[in-house]
Amino acid sequence: MKVLLATQKPFSAQAVEGIAKIIREGGHSFEVLEKYASEAELIEAVKDVNALIVRSDLVTEAVIKAAPELKIVVRAGAGFDNIDLQAATSAGVVVMNTPGQNANAVAELAIALMIFMVRNQFTPATGTEIAGKTLGIQGFGNVGCLIAAKAAALGMKVKAYDPVRSAEDLRSYGVEPVESLERLYSECNYVSLNVPLLPSTEGLVGDRLLGLMPKGGVLVNTARKEVVNEQGLKKALAERTDLKYATDVAPDNYAQLREEFGLRIYANSKKMGAQTSEANINAGYAAARQIVDFFATGNTKFQVNR
Repeated sequence: MKVLLATQKPFSAQAVEGIAKIIREGGHSFEVLEKYASEAELIEAVKDVNALIVRSDLVTEAVIKAAPELKIVVRAGAGFDNIDLQAATSAGVVVMNTPGQNANAVAELAIALMIFMVRNQFTPATGTEIAGKTLGIQGFGNVGCLIAAKAAALGMKVKAYDPVRSAEDLRSYGVEPVESLERLYSECNYVSLNVPLLPSTEGLVGDRLLGLMPKGGVLVNTARKEVVNEQGLKKALAERTDLKYATDVAPDNYAQLREEFGLRIYANSKKMGAQTSEANINAGYAAARQIVDFFATGNTKFQVNR
C-alpha cells in the first residue's frame, strides 16, 4: 500500500523519519508532501495513494474524490473538523484521529496562557497569581484531565463540566463536578475551553456565559475558534472591562479586538497547541501505527466517521 504524509505545516525531521520507518517496516511504501501551496497540489499527490496522514490540512470532498484508491485518512491530532467526514463515508474511506497524543502539549499551553494573561502579558504592571483561584474546565477529555492535574499542582481549586462524564467519574480526578455551564462560568475565576467543534458547540460561548464570570475572569481557548461567538466575545469585553480572553487560534476580528481591548485579549499568530517536538513525534508515530494496524488487521478503534 502507498502511504502519503501530506502536511502544509511539516512535522519535525525526526518525526518524519520515524513515521517512514514504521510505515516501511509494515510493508508499505511512503511518500511525503510538505509545504504545499494549494489544494491542487494535494489533489495531484493523492491520485494513487491508499492511505493519507495529515495534520490541520483540509481533506475536502474534492481531495477524496481525486483518490479512488484511498482507504484510510488519519489526522495526527485530536480534532478532525478539517476532514469532510460525509464525503469520506460516502467513498468508503475510514477516518481516524490520534486522541491523547498532543494532550500534554495543549495542557501546558493552556496553563501558560492563563499565567501570561494574569501577568498582563508580561508587561511591567501588577498582575495576580493563579494559586488559590478556581479554574473551571469545560470539556474533560484527554486535555482537560491533564490541565486539572497541573492546575491543582499549582495550588488551584478545579471544577469541571462535561455532559458526557458522570459526577463520580469527575470526582475520581480530584475535581468538583458542576451540573451546568452557568455554574461553571459563575463560580470560576478562569475557564479553560477544551471541547471539539460540533454543531452543538459552534458559537456556544458568548456574552451570556462570559458575563457570569467573577471579576477579573479569564477565558482560555485551546480548542477551535468557532466555539466562541466572536460578536458575543466583543460585547462581553466591552461591557465587562475586567474580563480577559486568550486563544490558541485568532478570531476573525482579532485585529479589531486587539485595537479596542489591548492587553485584555491575546491570540497566537498560528495554532501552537501541538507545536512541541514531543507532540510531533507522538501524534505522527501513532498515525503511522494505526495505518499499519488497519491494513494488517482491519482495526478501526479510532475511527471517527462510523
